[in-house]
Amino acid sequence: MDYTNTDRLLIEYILTLLKFSETHHIDLEHLMENDWQTAFSILSDSQDLHTAYSLIRFMDEMPGGFFIYHADQEEQIVYANKAVLRIFQCDNMKEFQALTGNSFRGIVFSEDLDGVEHSIKEQIAASKYDLDYVEYRILCKDGSIRWIEDYGHFIHSETAGDFFYVFIGDATEKRNRQLTESATLINEKEQELQEIIDEYNKERNLIDQEQLRRLKVIEGLSVNYDSILYIDLDTNNVLPYRLSDRTQKQFNQKLRSLDFPAFTSEYINTWVHPEDRELLFEVTAPNYIRSKLSVSKTYYTNYRVINNHAVQYLQLRIVNVGSNEHISQIVMGYRIVDEEIQREMEQNQLLENALENANLAMDVKNTFLANMSHDMRTPLNAIFGFTSLARKNIADKSTALSYLDKIESSSRQLLDLIDKVLKIAWLESNNAGIAESKCSLQDIMCDVYNTLFPHASGKNIDFSLHTDELLHSDIYGDSDKLTQLLHYITNNAITYTEPGGKVDMYIKELDILTNNCAVYQFKIQDTGIGISENFLAHIYEPFERENNTTLSGAFGTGLGLTITKHIVDMMGGSIEIDSALHKGTTFTVTLTLRMQDSAPAMSENAQSPYSRLAGLKILIVEDNEINLEIETELLRDQGFLVDTAENGSIAIEKMKNARPEDYSLILMDIQMPVMNGLKAAKAIRALEDPELANIPIIALSANAFESDKRASLESGMNVHLTKPIDIPLLLETMSKLIHTKNNI
Repeated sequence: MDYTNTDRLLIEYILTLLKFSETHHIDLEHLMENDWQTAFSILSDSQDLHTAYSLIRFMDEMPGGFFIYHADQEEQIVYANKAVLRIFQCDNMKEFQALTGNSFRGIVFSEDLDGVEHSIKEQIAASKYDLDYVEYRILCKDGSIRWIEDYGHFIHSETAGDFFYVFIGDATEKRNRQLTESATLINEKEQELQEIIDEYNKERNLIDQEQLRRLKVIEGLSVNYDSILYIDLDTNNVLPYRLSDRTQKQFNQKLRSLDFPAFTSEYINTWVHPEDRELLFEVTAPNYIRSKLSVSKTYYTNYRVINNHAVQYLQLRIVNVGSNEHISQIVMGYRIVDEEIQREMEQNQLLENALENANLAMDVKNTFLANMSHDMRTPLNAIFGFTSLARKNIADKSTALSYLDKIESSSRQLLDLIDKVLKIAWLESNNAGIAESKCSLQDIMCDVYNTLFPHASGKNIDFSLHTDELLHSDIYGDSDKLTQLLHYITNNAITYTEPGGKVDMYIKELDILTNNCAVYQFKIQDTGIGISENFLAHIYEPFERENNTTLSGAFGTGLGLTITKHIVDMMGGSIEIDSALHKGTTFTVTLTLRMQDSAPAMSENAQSPYSRLAGLKILIVEDNEINLEIETELLRDQGFLVDTAENGSIAIEKMKNARPEDYSLILMDIQMPVMNGLKAAKAIRALEDPELANIPIIALSANAFESDKRASLESGMNVHLTKPIDIPLLLETMSKLIHTKNNI
């Protein structure tokens, strides 16, 4: 019997019936389930249709799954019987089509698809009757994964094209049974091995004690080593006790014909990594083996091999199983230790990092405590000393007041030190940050100048402020931190400039950027004692002071410039120092700051690039109230209408009760209580209404790994964007997706 012609005729019958049902708007699924008598009356005029209908009814009643799909690139499903729907846990054909995309590609679990299609192609090419058999996983409607047996038949039809018709059955239980059988088989093999060992034990009295000890060593190695070789160093004989598939592949049938020197030479030169060959030649040399085993019963070496262009770590263990007086009989065991080596390397790296960090932290702590102790003792020594002197000279008011002035000065030094230490601790903590607000650079420069003018005037220093190159004074910035850094630098300049010297404060606007920001340069220039080239490399380190600062008679904590550098780094700027001993110093700080002057207001007739989207409604699915408020206000500013849901479950209910025109797009968070964004997206894509099911969905997540993006796309979302939100990118992406959906 020609099964191919029969199958071809079957498909052509079915296609004829499907085309007839489409042409006459007949719900064939409903007709077969509820009104078969009417169906026969409708189809009675055509024997082919009548036959096809009978065939479909027969196939629908089959206990096993049966479906037909086009053998082309799209692989669209032509027909699937009720058993297929039951296997996929779908209540009707629409659910099945939504779940699988109505294609064979959608039936097969994504990780299995390439292998399945490759296997089918190879089997059909090799089969006389165009038959194939494959097993693969499917994803059911409830999210569970099951195994399927697939018996396929390729059919070529001159009139209708190429098709596959497929019989499928649930093979999950079969797979589980196979696993159980494998476990049982393993247990049986273990039991057989135990029986063999027991048999050996029964015959132990017949075996020489030396041979028994040798056997136990080999059996002990066999537990962990997959290849075992017995070697006689006197005769150079190599006897395989057990070989892994890897070793058998490497040596094929040659191992029994090789002596020990030939075996080691071929193995090392062929398989061992070039960098480890010298090591392995050394540890397998007979003299080395005898030397090592004379002091220890065993030793091992880890090395690398190249297997299929990939590097693997192996361990070679050598054990003496003969006499200790004359070492000749040894056993070599081989095993893969990739995971052990990797764990060991990672653990060693963690220990090294921890030790390095601990030593560094200890050095920093010791240095800090030493400097703090020294810098606190200096003013404290003065306080205690002058207090004692003041007591002795309490009757001499003038002398006592002089001592009290010195006590007050030392107290201020101590307070300044404590304040700066606390300031550094605060800046280095997570609590520090840039607090932007409206402020004036002109006012900040003047405040610093006015505050320090008495200090400069008291030393007869020419102190000047230059702001004529400041064009845009009003900015958004952290006025407190700007004031602090300018105060520290300028106060240092005055402190270390001798009487009669000069200190100048400059501010200059270097450039205006396209994002309404400007680049500002702050320059503090003095004619003071200067800084040596050697000290410049350490100038920002805590408690560092140059020895020649004592020439100025000034006391410094060595923390002011440390704080200054912290602030400049926090503000994303740069600081440069140009100085030489006895030639003065110039500090230059460059910062990019946002100007208050906004861009020209948009005219009434001008339109936002997204104005055509105004009035469209967006569903935001987000459980974090702050994120929800930001996203809501952002979209409303662009003219969107906004609805919200605090988790995926609520979002699904809103979509089920919505009309297609109610929402234009969904912004979906991923990690939410009750139901996360991935599950919610899958459920929305499975909605019966195709317009609702195909609504654009953008994933908004703090997770930025490729695996997270892939998970979002696999769940049915269109795009994965990361938080914090890039506003222009989000609006552009929304515009493109809505434009594609609505042709706006």
